[in-house]
Amino acid sequence: MKLASSTFLLLALSLPGWSQGTDYSKVQITTTKITGNFYTLEGSGGMIGVLAGPDGVLMVDSQFAPLTDKIVAAVKQITSSPIRFLINTHVHPDHTGGNPNLGKLGVTIFAREELRDRLAKGGTPPVGLPVVTYSGKVTFHLNGERVDLIPVPAAHTDGDTMVFFPDSKVLMTGDFYRSVGYPNIDLANGGSLKGMLAGLQAVADVAAPDTKIIPGHGPTVDRLAVLAQRDMILAIRDKVAGLVRQGKTQEEVVAALPTADYDAKVPTAATTSARFVGQLYSEIKAGSSYLHPLTPDINCYIVSGARR
Repeated sequence: MKLASSTFLLLALSLPGWSQGTDYSKVQITTTKITGNFYTLEGSGGMIGVLAGPDGVLMVDSQFAPLTDKIVAAVKQITSSPIRFLINTHVHPDHTGGNPNLGKLGVTIFAREELRDRLAKGGTPPVGLPVVTYSGKVTFHLNGERVDLIPVPAAHTDGDTMVFFPDSKVLMTGDFYRSVGYPNIDLANGGSLKGMLAGLQAVADVAAPDTKIIPGHGPTVDRLAVLAQRDMILAIRDKVAGLVRQGKTQEEVVAALPTADYDAKVPTAATTSARFVGQLYSEIKAGSSYLHPLTPDINCYIVSGARR
């Protein structure tokens, strides 16, 4: 039986800017063993994490609904154990589109309450909504490992979670950190510059030098790459703020190319720089507290023993 029903296929194809034009029949799922019993799956959309073992599979994110059959088949190539748990890192459909299909298989979905609310308001059927929601850290003990779900308030969206596998030395960020393109602060879904900076700092605090940091999109990196992005954001923010103080319009700020010092170093800069500058402009123009790069409350979500 095909898991991606015509209803969910039509829903996925109707989501603007996310899946239009994609021929899912041609998408291949690539499986990569990261370490021990932890794997990633790449297809179309956000990165999927898989912790496999005799206790069952814990998955991070679900990509688009039409890919569920292929994703389930890829997991079966890793282990015969069933998928038991799904963690959503944030609300966007390239990370949550497969929720209804996996929910029908009996998978228990976990996410922030804010994420659940946005999915419900967006028309996700009840079977695809998170069953367990949280505001503080949640810890799994599964397949001989500990897994920490660490909320990141109001960063890429208002429902972000980073997922830390300390025994495997792996940390998944979802989309508040990407190693391709400029950051995406989704203001419409509750994201904020302040929260983005706090989230990047939180990743650096949790991660050790040998932690493999797996972004929502892009190659795996280490904590130094995350700190470099934080510093880049601060530098561009200051340039944009200076232009705002001069009374420049958003179009004038974008035309001034405040990202120019970094464009050659950022993959897909050409298609993401104007968006990022516009987001910074909107927050700064609105008078947000952008001059304070670290949200103090983030520390309450950091696991014990975190690096400082």
